[in-house]
Amino acid sequence: MTMSCSLRAAIMTGFIATALTSGSAFAEEATVRIKSFMFMPAAMSIHTGDTVTWKNMDEEPHTVTSLTGLFRSGGIDGGGSYSFKFEKPGVYKYTCSIHPQMTGTITVQ
Repeated sequence: MTMSCSLRAAIMTGFIATALTSGSAFAEEATVRIKSFMFMPAAMSIHTGDTVTWKNMDEEPHTVTSLTGLFRSGGIDGGGSYSFKFEKPGVYKYTCSIHPQMTGTITVQ
């Protein structure tokens, strides 16, 4: 059974709209922007072996700190970045140790 182009487009449009409005995203480029004291997106899904890069778009320094101690960026100045390669499946929660109200989650499949 084949799907018509219009049905396929409608399904993809719905999928994209859901991903954009749900506050999470499945990584294509695996980049998290740090802006306005938030991680954007706050939740991201990636594949095992993918690398996530956090880019600080704020003027204030921030950190990317795993709640389990798996990774810790140190201070990332405005315009700077930090990358980490995720080798194992799981759910990885992180925060900015300077601004603990900033939180995020990486889900590795």
